[in-house]
Amino acid sequence: MDPSNIREKIGRFRILIIGRANAGKTTILQRICNTRGNPEIYNGAGKKIDPAVLTSSRERGEHNIENELVFQSNPGFVFHDSRGFEAGSESEFDKVKAFIARRSNETRLKDRLHAIWYCIPMDQESRSFTTGEIKFFSQCNTGSIPVMVLFTKFDALYDIAYTELKSKGVPLRDARELAPMHAEESFFSGPQMKFLKDFQWPPKCCVCLSNMNKDGVDCRPLIEHTARTLDNEVVKQLFISTQRTNLELCVKYAVEK
Repeated sequence: MDPSNIREKIGRFRILIIGRANAGKTTILQRICNTRGNPEIYNGAGKKIDPAVLTSSRERGEHNIENELVFQSNPGFVFHDSRGFEAGSESEFDKVKAFIARRSNETRLKDRLHAIWYCIPMDQESRSFTTGEIKFFSQCNTGSIPVMVLFTKFDALYDIAYTELKSKGVPLRDARELAPMHAEESFFSGPQMKFLKDFQWPPKCCVCLSNMNKDGVDCRPLIEHTARTLDNEVVKQLFISTQRTNLELCVKYAVEK
């Protein structure tokens, strides 16, 4: 099917992004949509919400996962935001589970949730999974909706990797250059990844994101991993044609098809 026809029939690619406070969620969405601006926010009925109303709601501790976040730089994406479960809120967890269950069973493909990005920051002191994250991967069956874990702020591990390489006698310049690769290899072969894979509902894949706060950062790993998790060819084609940060992927997909 032609990508333009897919966008006309389905509309937008819908993503739920979940994560603790300061996990870098907004920055990731800005990078994917190639903007520094804030999204416009709409309620479930498609009505734009006044920012002042949102600010007042946040101050009262209110949050609505049904709200849609849309960046004008790429309105082909619609995002839903969950603030995570670090506070151990049973009601928040139940709301997220209900939202995922309902969105996975929508009759129309355009109303369904197409992917879930779960952000876990690596700059936290313990860098361990919170009770809320353990609960999500232990109890939340997302059905056909693929879940990806985004290990954000992964560059926080580079200094540790650099020190390890130096201790093994690697020259300073080489150690600095090899630190990112060593950090990723050590992490993916370490106990945290094994712990994550042993959950009842583990993520379909994981990706490490570094320096997302910097201009010109490479978003290709996130784009390519997301595309690989999508089993529905129509949804995959919608995602690839919607994203605008990896033109090579568009060309590659067109050639393969």
